[in-house]
Amino acid sequence: MVTKTRGFMTILTGIYSLQDCIHFLAAIRKFHQEPIIILIDRVPRIFYPLLRAFKNVILKPAPKHENTVLASRLAKISLFTASEFDKTIFLDADICLLTDINDVFEDLDKFDLLLTKDVQPVIAKATNLLRGNQQENLPHVLPTLQALGLPLQEDSIQYNGGFIAFKKTPTTQDFFAKFQDYFNVVTKNQDKLLLRDQGAFAAAIASVKPLIKILPANYNYLSKWKDSYNIEGEIKVLHCTYPYRPQYAKDISRSLYTKIFDQLAQLFLPNQVTNPWRTK
Repeated sequence: MVTKTRGFMTILTGIYSLQDCIHFLAAIRKFHQEPIIILIDRVPRIFYPLLRAFKNVILKPAPKHENTVLASRLAKISLFTASEFDKTIFLDADICLLTDINDVFEDLDKFDLLLTKDVQPVIAKATNLLRGNQQENLPHVLPTLQALGLPLQEDSIQYNGGFIAFKKTPTTQDFFAKFQDYFNVVTKNQDKLLLRDQGAFAAAIASVKPLIKILPANYNYLSKWKDSYNIEGEIKVLHCTYPYRPQYAKDISRSLYTKIFDQLAQLFLPNQVTNPWRTK
């Protein structure tokens, strides 16, 4: 019997998220020993040993761009080609595992992709994708996206790209290729669209029609939007930047190493709460 390889991936483009990434690695290692690939850019090499202190961490260069937001989007599009695994779970670097998610790897035996919905799952109401006043944009979201060539409909879903589990198949290869094509549409129409990838992602889903499983918010719980959820059962994946993380989640990644890192981070890292790229 051939054992299929599996592993995790994340993206680190800029040192503002370095503290998040350190705690991300610590939380993964609390529950999993699979390799972790970090697509990295704009982080001084002097910090690389801090990441490699966790076992089986692989650093790969992320696509370069002076705009770290765009670099991060391009890195997400490159997940398929950058992954070394048969089964991959991509998580944003500001995510904290609260338990193991072996069930996600197991479900990839049956599905091409496992995803979670965005807090606003209706793509036709996704005013977050358009430039301008959100209330005024509401009736124009779907017509604008369709006019630019994205094959979206009233029932199209906006997924949260902070959690993407996929297996290596021709279908998922085609999906990521289409994702890139449609994101090129987004970047070419910055007068109308914000630099977000949800529209391109949903368009690739609509075009390729991979076999997907939509997981509940327990697998991508954004504490900022806690009032928007109706959660049943335990939260498995907490999506929250480290400074705003509740203490029970901080305890997951707490160790002598992370305590020392956090103390030193106050001296050598910029304040990620005031990261100017968060407003882009």
